[in-house]
Amino acid sequence: MSISVQSADSDEAELNTTINTTPLVDVMLVMLIIFLITVPVIVKVVPVHLPNARNIATQTKPDNIVIAVDKDENIYWNNAPIEASQLKDRFVQELRRLGPRDQAKLEVHIRGDKDARFQAIGKVVLACQEAGILKVAFLLEPHNDSEE
Repeated sequence: MSISVQSADSDEAELNTTINTTPLVDVMLVMLIIFLITVPVIVKVVPVHLPNARNIATQTKPDNIVIAVDKDENIYWNNAPIEASQLKDRFVQELRRLGPRDQAKLEVHIRGDKDARFQAIGKVVLACQEAGILKVAFLLEPHNDSEE
């Protein structure tokens, strides 16, 4: 650090108009060192190899139940109309029919219309959860961006 000390008896008082940048440079170097140390710690992530997207055709088994929900919120059990209030009971009947060994193999595939409200599809998922069905899947069409 530099200090300019002038005597009080001097008639010509000169002002020191230069900026002392030494503290500024010191602070900036300390901040640079802090960032250089902390950034590699923050950026580290778990190395994971993500799978590539691919279209796998759904294999329909005879035990699979396909539930369709149209845009008017009508629910269909394997193409037969059913009321939302009857879903849980039907799922329980299917689980009883299969027996305890095959209950884990039962899958429910939900086909929801793109214009259907989420609440209508949520009722189907809720009925599956209440009945104790472990596997619920949504059937989709890849890249269906066309306006109809």
